[in-house]
Amino acid sequence: MAKETMMLHIILTSIGWLGMALCTLGYLLLSAKVVQAESISFQLLNVFGGLFLVASAVDSQDIPNAAANILWMFIAIYALGRHLKTQKSIKKD
Repeated sequence: MAKETMMLHIILTSIGWLGMALCTLGYLLLSAKVVQAESISFQLLNVFGGLFLVASAVDSQDIPNAAANILWMFIAIYALGRHLKTQKSIKKD
């Protein structure tokens, strides 16, 4: 493996570990009732955690893992959109 390719793999693996930490932190905070499932912070942890895990999975050619994390991200993005829409309608009233 070329030096540049190896360095990129190390970087993407590190990004994957960060993604795992973000998703786990979100779940820990939710379980400890520090955040709510509807909160922006919880959903952002899931969006970025999923994104970082996708980057690592694609680098490792782990397509089922990448697909699962893409779905994880889209669910979090959907929840964020609903939350923001609700907040927007509350401000109008």
